[in-house]
Amino acid sequence: MSISSNRSLGIQKNKLLRYKLVKELYQKHKTEDIPTTVVWRKYVYPVYPISRTTLYEILCTPITSELKKIEELMSNQEKSS
Repeated sequence: MSISSNRSLGIQKNKLLRYKLVKELYQKHKTEDIPTTVVWRKYVYPVYPISRTTLYEILCTPITSELKKIEELMSNQEKSS
C-alpha cells in the first residue's frame, strides 16, 4: 500500500478514537431527563468545541466496528510490507 493510504488510515483511526472520547463523555453525563443539547452545551462543548451537528454524527457512528476494520487493514498492510 502507498504512504498516502496508510496516512489516511491513521487519520481515520485518530478521528474515531477522538469520537470515542466524545461519546464516552456524553454518555457519562446523559440521563433520561437531561436533553442532548444541554449535555452538549454544559459538558461536551467546553472540552471538545464541536457543533451539535457533529455531536449527532458522532453518536450515530459505529465507532467500534469502524476501528476494527481499520485495525485489520493496517495489520494487513504491515504483513504485506
